[in-house]
Amino acid sequence: MVNVRLVPEIGWRRAGQDGARLDARLLPLLREIRQRATLRAAAAHLRISYRSAWDLLLAQSKVAGGILVTLEQGRGAHITPLAERLLAADDAARGQLLALEPKLAVALAAGERGATGRALRLSASHDPLLAAFVDAPAVKAGIALELQFRGSLESLAEFAAGRADLAGFHVPESGPDTAVTGRLRPRRDRLIRFAMREQGLMLPPGNPKHVRGLADLARKRLRFVNRQRGSGTRLLIDQLLAEESIDPARISGYGDEEFTHLAVAVSVAAGRADAGFGVQAAAARFGLDFVPLRRERYWFAVRARAADDPPIARFRAALAGRAFRRLAHRFVGYDVRDAGELCGAEALQADF
Repeated sequence: MVNVRLVPEIGWRRAGQDGARLDARLLPLLREIRQRATLRAAAAHLRISYRSAWDLLLAQSKVAGGILVTLEQGRGAHITPLAERLLAADDAARGQLLALEPKLAVALAAGERGATGRALRLSASHDPLLAAFVDAPAVKAGIALELQFRGSLESLAEFAAGRADLAGFHVPESGPDTAVTGRLRPRRDRLIRFAMREQGLMLPPGNPKHVRGLADLARKRLRFVNRQRGSGTRLLIDQLLAEESIDPARISGYGDEEFTHLAVAVSVAAGRADAGFGVQAAAARFGLDFVPLRRERYWFAVRARAADDPPIARFRAALAGRAFRRLAHRFVGYDVRDAGELCGAEALQADF
């Protein structure tokens, strides 16, 4: 038995109750034609026949309402402005959906259950590497997880109330906020190491505004996209602003909030903001520049009495395993050398 995680996908159809749908093969074919400039090469790369590709373009041009590709003897194939607009819209929609996926995905967990006969309930601050861990290494290890992404404080509140078996949260190298430590009990709780990671400013490619820090956001009146109140990243942003004596009211867009690192990155990549704040891996995923501002540790809180139960032991072993370490190598800005290690709550103060 394995975990099943359902995620949404983008599909296109003509407006109206009985609108015809675009064939799922069309957009990959248009992208290959744009890159390879011949229909034959594009079809070969997608492992379909030239005739099938041509028939697909003819049929889908009727659905799209115009010609999608032009063929010229001796000059190859070129997509039309209509096709360019369609691809641009698809890219934008997929970026938005990718940013929302952590909130929209449905986890159908099966496999090893906890002592109560149910899957482990994990409430956690959003992290791209954690999402990838749940999708791959955890599945291979047969760990039954019900993951809900929430802010760090909300996740710890769910844990304190007994509605989560594990709570994922993060604290900066300067030490945890009292709002975090106040939700943990040294005798009751233990901590599991997940990763060290870099947080900082996400900026358009090439950093055209020459941003070096948070002070530039206020001084240059740049559009900023923030994280939601209650998230660990929002606590970090507020802490950094206080350290530099920057009034949040001086930052344009300080009240504009997103709920995941990927959603922030999408806003910057789409030009809706000049800067955002989040983990380096999210910036890299969308080809953004990144200015590191603070290292931090991501933890999982667990009840001391459950720390050695088989489901938690398998969770810790998967974090310490080779599959997770290989996965983490693909994510920029992470250090997972101590992942899976069990610690006392006092490690929050002594870790850095």
